[in-house]
Amino acid sequence: MVGPKRHFLPLVLISLAAFIFYTFNHFSLSPAIAESNHRSTFPHPIPTLIHPNFNFVINVLAFNRLASLSRCLRSLAAADYLGDRVHLHLHIDHFASSDNASTVDPKLREARQILEFVDAFDWKFGEKVVHYRTGNVGLQAQWLEAWWPTSDHEFAFVVEDDLELSSLYYEFVKTVILNFYYNASNYSPSIFGVSLQRARFVPGKHGNKIQLDDKTTLFLYQLVGTWGQILFPKPWKEFRLWYDENKAKGNKPFLEGMVSTGWYKKLGERIWTPWFIKFIQSRGYFNIYTNLLHERALSVSHRDAGVNYGKTAGPDSTLVEKRYMDFNILEMQPLSSLKWFDFCFREVHPGKVVTNLEELGWLLHYRQKRDSVFLVNLFGVSDAIARNLLCHFERLNIRNYILMGPPSDSLFDLARRGHPVINVDQFLSSVGLYKLTSEGSNSETIKGILAKIYVIKKCIENKYSTWVMDGNMLLTSDLFSESENPNDDFFVANNFELFYAKSSSSSEKIWVDGFVSQIVAEVESLSGKDTEAHYRLSFVYIVKKLLEQKGARIGKVDESSLATKVGSGNASESFRGDKKLVYWSTEMELDSIRKWFKELNLWSIDNDLSCTAVVCHKS
Repeated sequence: MVGPKRHFLPLVLISLAAFIFYTFNHFSLSPAIAESNHRSTFPHPIPTLIHPNFNFVINVLAFNRLASLSRCLRSLAAADYLGDRVHLHLHIDHFASSDNASTVDPKLREARQILEFVDAFDWKFGEKVVHYRTGNVGLQAQWLEAWWPTSDHEFAFVVEDDLELSSLYYEFVKTVILNFYYNASNYSPSIFGVSLQRARFVPGKHGNKIQLDDKTTLFLYQLVGTWGQILFPKPWKEFRLWYDENKAKGNKPFLEGMVSTGWYKKLGERIWTPWFIKFIQSRGYFNIYTNLLHERALSVSHRDAGVNYGKTAGPDSTLVEKRYMDFNILEMQPLSSLKWFDFCFREVHPGKVVTNLEELGWLLHYRQKRDSVFLVNLFGVSDAIARNLLCHFERLNIRNYILMGPPSDSLFDLARRGHPVINVDQFLSSVGLYKLTSEGSNSETIKGILAKIYVIKKCIENKYSTWVMDGNMLLTSDLFSESENPNDDFFVANNFELFYAKSSSSSEKIWVDGFVSQIVAEVESLSGKDTEAHYRLSFVYIVKKLLEQKGARIGKVDESSLATKVGSGNASESFRGDKKLVYWSTEMELDSIRKWFKELNLWSIDNDLSCTAVVCHKS
């Protein structure tokens, strides 16, 4: 019987290895962008291992507040760490040098008392490391130099010494990391961390008040939280490199319209948050926050006297110590159901990529209930021009817009940041027009025309008027809000690709009653010809021609008073304040456009292609 056992032994070993591999991978998920609607569920209690390299480091920032530090460390030691190994790093800043000899001895005694306390403090959950500086570096360096991730699975919890933590905080943090970092169906590269403090501040001037309903227990908000912030490794590394580059080049974290810019102008390099806020704005990142109701939080700042407060202000919130309150704080909603808010505390909707008419209908259904939608064609438009246009949309409070273009990293990045986009290739394939647009030197022009007509039809069906413009235009004020002729259903600019379709019963009758198929047929007939009259293969030319055949009411306007064309002559002389838009030739180079716009004070982005200002409008 020895021989047969030898034959079975390899099979047994292979089966055992396969079982271990399956079990390991079932509970160890790597971060990835969701590709499906699958929602993973996790057992309770929380698994002790969510990744073999998972590492959690608490970084406590201290200076000269022994009573505060003692309270903070006691609260950290009272937390339940679920049997995990958690490391404690204490960063103690040195007192500033002084010419006054009488103050040196008291400062030395104070520093030694703090060092004696932390040396004696028992941390039984992992390593305890003490960093005692040789010179005073201040709060900014304390934060920025506290941590450099050793892997994509190391997470930092940065704690200032006047904080007090709930004993439940680690259970909550680990549950969040499990669900929103390691669960691929809930992961988003836009999330940079988790804040345990209560959201109570809007940094955008004239922004909305923080108002959340009782059912919103988790939400995403752009603002970093300094009173109990968990940092994810990849975004933090990205920030540190971004900070190094901008600091070395002498750039400043100025962001017009933000309270943080005023802080920086007053306190300079004593604080670090204006730098991180500018970084978040340039990258379009968000932070996970809790809404625990009744001014409760998992992390409370006692706001003791220090850099931020001249005198002690007392606790900002009430500390949570019960897992089951009005709800279970460990119950996680799927990422798709969470609300996202920008620096003005306006709700944004990231990841909206339209690929068919049904999705377009849903997008329009959830747009702001206003009369008009702006459809912007981004074919052939650079990232810089697109971003500059969106900054002007923000300034003008134009929130109802849709961007359309070919599939690209830049288009999908705009969607990730919360801008609604149409993937034109998939969109036209869904209506059976892929073959017509797949070949020829004019394929992009044809795609633009066909996508526009289907979007306009859908907008009119959903009772929205529609402005259609190409990316070689820039709005400087509201279009025609005061001069629209109520008797006109359409407006066409003859010299540039600007079109307006009113939501009315007469325009709907024209657009729905076979008009789209007529435009498609016209485009198909022109696309097969090698014509010298290139202007005929133009959205404005084709639509105007067919509308006139149907007897549509088309408005006329003095285009010279409406717009300025840049690229010739003196821009500042030809552009007046009453002009509603500027436009330029599609052949014009980006450097030339940028030069003209800077002269006209219309260039509103920085070197990161992010807006130089945050403009808040009351919702």
